[in-house]
Amino acid sequence: MLKRFFSYYKPKPIKKIFIIDMICAFILAVCDLFYPMITRNIINVYVPDQQFNLMITWLVILGFIYLLKVGLNYYITYYGHIMGVMMQANMRKDIFEHLQDLPFVFFDENKTGSLSSRIINDLMEVSELAHHGPEDLFISLIMLIGSFIALSTINFPLALIVFSVVPFLVYFAMKLRIRMSDSFLETRETIGEVNATIENSISGIRVSKAFSNKENEIEKFENYNQKFQQARKKAYKVMAEFHVGSSFIIDLLNILVLSAGGIFFFKGYINFGDFAAFILYIGNFLNPIRKLINFVEQYQSGISGFRRYVEVMDKEVETDEPTAKDIETVKGDIKFDDVTFSYDNHKAVLKDITFNIEAGKTVAFVGPSGGGKTTLCHLIPRFYETEEGNIYIDGINIKDFTRKSLRKNIGIVQQDVFLFTGTIADNIQCGKFDATKEEVIKAAKMANIHDFIMSLPEGYDTYVGERGVKLSGGQKQRISIARVFLKNPPILVLDEATSALDNATELMIQNSLEELSKGRTTVVVAHRLSTIKNADEIIVITDKGILERGRHEELINLNGVYAELYNSQFKNLV
Repeated sequence: MLKRFFSYYKPKPIKKIFIIDMICAFILAVCDLFYPMITRNIINVYVPDQQFNLMITWLVILGFIYLLKVGLNYYITYYGHIMGVMMQANMRKDIFEHLQDLPFVFFDENKTGSLSSRIINDLMEVSELAHHGPEDLFISLIMLIGSFIALSTINFPLALIVFSVVPFLVYFAMKLRIRMSDSFLETRETIGEVNATIENSISGIRVSKAFSNKENEIEKFENYNQKFQQARKKAYKVMAEFHVGSSFIIDLLNILVLSAGGIFFFKGYINFGDFAAFILYIGNFLNPIRKLINFVEQYQSGISGFRRYVEVMDKEVETDEPTAKDIETVKGDIKFDDVTFSYDNHKAVLKDITFNIEAGKTVAFVGPSGGGKTTLCHLIPRFYETEEGNIYIDGINIKDFTRKSLRKNIGIVQQDVFLFTGTIADNIQCGKFDATKEEVIKAAKMANIHDFIMSLPEGYDTYVGERGVKLSGGQKQRISIARVFLKNPPILVLDEATSALDNATELMIQNSLEELSKGRTTVVVAHRLSTIKNADEIIVITDKGILERGRHEELINLNGVYAELYNSQFKNLV
């Protein structure tokens, strides 16, 4: 894992800043080692021997050293954080690109809020570790080694007494490391759950208000909020034990140095200047120890965030077969050959499904909920993989095509329309990002939405709000149809595209869909059977497979499942 973490230091701009940062940290540590030695010489030599000029000279040198430290500290503080931000941006870019390539199954199993937490909160902690971690560790090692060498030149036995405390600190830190790691990881996970709950609740605020579910939503949030508190308490408990224990050892070190140094001074083993320098070097010795203590805490927080980042990055992405090729031209023949599919190896949603759709024909799938109609639609663009059997387009297995080119030739209009936060033009342009304004307007006209758009004060530049909240269901649906007109694919999938609309809006959109379907192979999943009476073929599918197939009149005369469904809807309308 550390190898993967350090790989983010390799890009040239980051590597350059990192090297300069480490050089600055080294010089800074060396500068801090000068002060006690200069103080020792002033007390032992310059003052007793009345060497006033030398004392002034070294004080001026000390002043320049402090000015140099100002510049070094500025670079470390500013550019070090810039380096962390750059690494964070690269990680965020990598994980976002990775998410784009993950299969639908991953998003079925993971909450949006939890993923957002990994991308934002976790990587924030990782960037802090990326900046402060190596720097603090490096400075601490230089200061410890430098202090030991300096202390040894003053009095080696006393230096050994001081450094005898270090193994106890290391042992104490290692003993609590695993507990800290587990606690911080649990905290990260609960933060993700809290974020997911907040996002879900805010997204569904209209439903919550409509059903007066305020108390229920608060209760759900409070449940995860309490879990977060408990996880945080555990983490802070381990942190408190670590800080109290390490601080106590450091306090004992101060007593040890004062008592041992005092005894050495009374015995005549060191003089007053050496004793003063020794005390100052102990300050230099304690600072890196404190940095190491902070590093342990920061490491656990950052590495737990990086571990959660790696979990996502290690998920297998959608890949094309080595021999897969781009589709050049598509007529639109579709064939399902003994296709079987289930979610998570549970009961098969589709079993041994076989049918053919000729290019340019419209085939509708009807049947009760749970029969696998929507799943069937998702298999054509390879949103999911078949367990058994194959799907062919123009006689070629869809696995022999690259996913990108396959999906480029399929247009999908669903019941639940998703609009991105942005303008109406932005959302239509999703169908073809390099489309001109004229092409966007033409697509809108074909979807019967242009006149409405032009009635708005800002026209095509009107912001639709989050998920298109400022538009009605019919308006959103027509924008989604405009997208497909702009995309102009040879294969069209209509997944209950009008079932959530009122009759008047449905009739208007049905006209747009009929226009959209002309000259394309069209797969329709319909709840309202009146909308598919003119389909070239209607296939009745249930959890038992395909039960009936034929034109509307044929299935009505068959007086089977389709006739029963149709008659029940007709009765309800009457």
